[in-house]
Formats: sequence, C-alpha cells, structure tokens
Amino acid sequence: MSRDIDYKNLRSDLENYYGTAMFSGAGIAMSDLSKVDRASEDKLIEIAKREKIDLSKYEK
Repeated sequence: MSRDIDYKNLRSDLENYYGTAMFSGAGIAMSDLSKVDRASEDKLIEIAKREKIDLSKYEK
C-alpha cells in the first residue's frame, strides 16, 4: 500500500504520542513506541488508523 504520505512526520508524531503516554504512566506505551520506531510505512498507517489519527494531515 503506497500512499503519498509524509511518513517521516507521521512517525515522529506517533513517537511523540506514545512517548507522552509513556511518561504519563501508561507503561504499555513503551512497547508501542518501539513498534513505531521500526514499523514499515504500511504498519505506520495501521497504527495511525488504530489511534484514530487524521492521515489527511500527512498527505503531500
């Protein structure tokens, strides 16, 4: 699934999202943060959809 998405910014925002959750006491977020770090582009899209992130913000 190839989309015209700014994956670098999407990955960065997801890392910030899970990083903030982790430091707010949600220990499970550490695992999610690790998954985002090594996720393929397709997997980043799946993660963003699961978190209900508006992907139109990342369209080029």
